[in-house]
Amino acid sequence: MTTTALVHPDTTMRDLLDLFPGAQRALFKKYHIGGCSSCGFQPQETLAQVCARNNGLSVDEALEHIQASHEADLKIQISPADLSRLLESGAVKLLDVRTREEFEAARIEGSVLFTQELMQEVLSRWNPDDVLVIVDHQGTRSMDAAAFFAGHGFSNVRSLGGGIDAWSVEIDPSVPRYHLE
Repeated sequence: MTTTALVHPDTTMRDLLDLFPGAQRALFKKYHIGGCSSCGFQPQETLAQVCARNNGLSVDEALEHIQASHEADLKIQISPADLSRLLESGAVKLLDVRTREEFEAARIEGSVLFTQELMQEVLSRWNPDDVLVIVDHQGTRSMDAAAFFAGHGFSNVRSLGGGIDAWSVEIDPSVPRYHLE
C-alpha cells in the first residue's frame, strides 16, 4: 500500500504532516496554503476542508503535488551512513540549523552553527557546487533550509535524514539524544 493510499479527504492535517513532513512546504510553494497566519490551517482541519476554503482546490490535485514533493524531498536527503563516509573524505560542509542551546548540547564534529551572518557568507562566498549538508534535530527543518539553498543555486545541498537524532542512533552514540518540549 502506498503512503498516498493512507490519505483521504477526511485525513487531518496533523496526520497528513506525519505521513508527509514536507507537505506544508509543498502546499505553500504551489498554492500559498499554510505558510503564514493568513493562509494557515489548524492541525485538526481535514485536507478536504483546507482545499475547499482555498478556491475549491481538488484534493486529488493537492495529494498528487504533495506526493511529488515528497519524492523530491527524499532525493535531497542523505543517510547518516552516507554522511559519515563523506565526512571521512572531507568533501562536505555541515550547517546546523538548530538553536545555539541544541548545538552546544549535541553536535556532529565539524558542523557549524547557522547564523544570519553565516547565511550571508554562504550565499555570497561559498561554492554552490560544493556538497552542503544541513542538520537539525530530526530532519524536518533541515529540509526547509535545504530547499532554500537549492532555490539559491546550491546544486549539491542535502538534508540529514532523521537529523542529529538519527546520527546519534546510527553512527555516533556519544552524541547525546534529547527531546524538545
